[in-house]
Amino acid sequence: MNQLPLITTTEAIDPVFMFIFGASLVLLLGITLVMLFFVLRYHRSRAPQPTSQADGNLWLEIIWIVLPTLLVLAMFWSGWKEYLVLRTVPKGALPVTATARMWSWEFSYEGGKTAPKLYVPVGKPVRVELVSKDVIHGFFLPAFRVKRDVVPGMSNYAWFVATKPGSYDLFCSQFCGTQHAAMVSTVEALPEKEFAEWLEHGAGGEEKEAHLDGRKLATEKGCLACHSLDGSKGVGPTFKGLFAGKVHVMKDGKLLVVTADDAFLKESILLPAATIVEGFPPIMPVPDLSDEQVAALIEFIKSVK
Repeated sequence: MNQLPLITTTEAIDPVFMFIFGASLVLLLGITLVMLFFVLRYHRSRAPQPTSQADGNLWLEIIWIVLPTLLVLAMFWSGWKEYLVLRTVPKGALPVTATARMWSWEFSYEGGKTAPKLYVPVGKPVRVELVSKDVIHGFFLPAFRVKRDVVPGMSNYAWFVATKPGSYDLFCSQFCGTQHAAMVSTVEALPEKEFAEWLEHGAGGEEKEAHLDGRKLATEKGCLACHSLDGSKGVGPTFKGLFAGKVHVMKDGKLLVVTADDAFLKESILLPAATIVEGFPPIMPVPDLSDEQVAALIEFIKSVK
């Protein structure tokens, strides 16, 4: 039995878009030309008095009811048919989990591999499970005509195929907070052999070392979307000069002055709602970090002077 050819999301969406766009363009031009004709032909200077005595035209009314109805039904059918393609994941698709949080993406693969970018093999379908850790986000891949909401507590997914190698934009399409515009990443489409090497590389010691790189970890987990490194004010306190400095905080309903030592930084990372730095909103989510990763982040913060 011959296998049906794989229809990509781009191939499913583009014909529908062109059909609806083309029909709309034809109608726009047709209505505009008829309107201009009537404006010129029946201008008051040419026809100061109405000459027609017709009360109506049955066939004309039938035509302008039936034709638009058929056109709308054709648009619906073409859209519905291709929507089913978007919701039917091809067999053998690569499973990936996309975790969205304010304001970063993290992509997880079978075997424990994680990355801040979505790496995929060229020519193979990829099924992306969509998970949100806080608020509603949007998984938007313009190049692949994919856009799905990422809602906390709701199971959702998307799939696509990268037909050629390259780097493609990945955006959050739902306003999710003050740093929404910075919640961007990319899809890195690699030839299948290179993707297999990437997936295998770093699965052992190098992957662990990469996760213990504090700066890289802060970037991957979205810390730097809120905390600056140059002293400028952001959604959260700047990391510059934070360690060992005096910080005004709200704790248990009281305003206190504390020293930003190792214990303070660890508590602020693991229990962000316990101690709130004065002047900043309590919006930091509880991160999913190992003890080693927390220690790496603390060492990175201590190095920013």
